[in-house]
Amino acid sequence: MDIVVGTRNTGKLKEISSLFSELGTEARILGLDSFPDLPEIPEPGRTFEENALYKARSVAWHTGLVSLADDSGLEVDALGGEPGIYSARYSGPKASDEENNAKLLARLDGVRFSRRTARFRCVLATCAPGGDYFLARGAWEGMILHEPRGEHGFGYDPIFYDPELDLAAAEMAMPQKNERSHRGRALSDFAAKWQDFAESLS
Repeated sequence: MDIVVGTRNTGKLKEISSLFSELGTEARILGLDSFPDLPEIPEPGRTFEENALYKARSVAWHTGLVSLADDSGLEVDALGGEPGIYSARYSGPKASDEENNAKLLARLDGVRFSRRTARFRCVLATCAPGGDYFLARGAWEGMILHEPRGEHGFGYDPIFYDPELDLAAAEMAMPQKNERSHRGRALSDFAAKWQDFAESLS
């Protein structure tokens, strides 16, 4: 079975493909770059769930294939949950990871480390062309560092700290990150629900 992941983010696609491989789910994983005629999909929702489901439905409708779309982001408690659903565009519509990280660190300037609690959240929506769907969720608790660390990952990984491992997300190798991450946990939830969903389509 072909599954279209609703992203052009190569880091996210690589992470999801790696996790599918580890979960033993037999499927060919395609990104949106495989469908150059597919228009840009907006994120009009006010929650991760709404955005993920909107993207999954749009991709399934345009491609005629089962689609998997995620909406994920970082919630920082000292900032009332910012950046939340705006994580990818925190510094503007075409903001770089570095710009987003810099803005977040500036917003937390003067906040002591013990109050810099945060979590990554991920909601995965899986949708068939006929409209059937299910949602899977995952979260990763941590802290926001005072400065970036590490060379791996993408997004907020250099400033997100896992206290149990004493590592920033960007200091983790992919298999280690997959065991901890919000996306890894959401895909584990996905794997527990996938078989029944796939059988319902046959």
